[in-house]
Amino acid sequence: MTTTDFAELHDELRAVAADVLARGRVVDWSTMVAAGWVGLEIPDGFGGAGATFAETAVICQQLGRAAAATHYLGSVVLTVSLLNSLQDSEVRDTLLADVAAGRTRVAAVIGGSFALDAERRLTGRADFVPDAHGADRLLVVATDASGADVVATVEGLTVTGQPVLDETRHVATVTADGVEVPEPLPLAGSAQSVLNRAAVAVACDSLGLAEAMLDATVSYARTREQFGRPIGSFQAVKHACADMLVKISAARSLVREAVDTLVANETHEPDVAAAMAKSYTCAAAVEVVGKALQLHGGIGYTWESGIHVYLKRATFNRSLFGSPAAHRRCLAQRY
Repeated sequence: MTTTDFAELHDELRAVAADVLARGRVVDWSTMVAAGWVGLEIPDGFGGAGATFAETAVICQQLGRAAAATHYLGSVVLTVSLLNSLQDSEVRDTLLADVAAGRTRVAAVIGGSFALDAERRLTGRADFVPDAHGADRLLVVATDASGADVVATVEGLTVTGQPVLDETRHVATVTADGVEVPEPLPLAGSAQSVLNRAAVAVACDSLGLAEAMLDATVSYARTREQFGRPIGSFQAVKHACADMLVKISAARSLVREAVDTLVANETHEPDVAAAMAKSYTCAAAVEVVGKALQLHGGIGYTWESGIHVYLKRATFNRSLFGSPAAHRRCLAQRY
């Protein structure tokens, strides 16, 4: 099964998302719940849609196109993926139902240095945790005394907001200093699979914002005149726009392959596909937005143009869940 198998469904989902996002750049939690985005990957038995990551990827791409400020990455993509990776339990089932209904906003803390000792005391720290500040519950991935990955649902963690240039994202530092964990939840899947989904989700976001910047640049080049003719008729501008399109086309292919691989749930390839999509797409998006800024001329550098919002978001996306250099090092190790 591939993303093209549900092209019509994805087109409808894309159109609805575009309509919702056209109402404003800031989308609150209740709006996402009402639109059905929160419960996409939650099984229908818990009030969700029972869809796959392919549908989540469509929403991520549209959020990037609009440079929307939401809690979607941390409280939906990461959280639902982590909950679906847990072994069956009453706690997991209750959380899935609460998230799908919008009663609880949960944030997943993954990729930090948390450890759970033999007395079930949690210590560690994680930086740049998406959407942790203000969340009702936190799910912390930690390594227990046996070396296995477990998930802790605890209170008493210290959450400190971290200011970043990208004002569309909300990240925080989460620390634990000997917090007691009542009952750690074992993982049925792996923490790496959640990180892969996070990396591909960010790649989808970067692809969307790059597409938006290409559309805006082409539209501007058609209407802005210099020397009595549209600047889009000049060869230098044509070549620059063509270069942007080539980068986006390559990124779209890599992202599609990564999404298909994650949906197919293959054993080894997800790591490779996610690393390729994340490293190329997020680096390309920064270049595309930078070129858009240049081709808009002086107005592109103004606050009113809004291009700076996309540039800051693309730059932050490039570092979230592994820089291009880090992912390429992982790919190089295969050889």
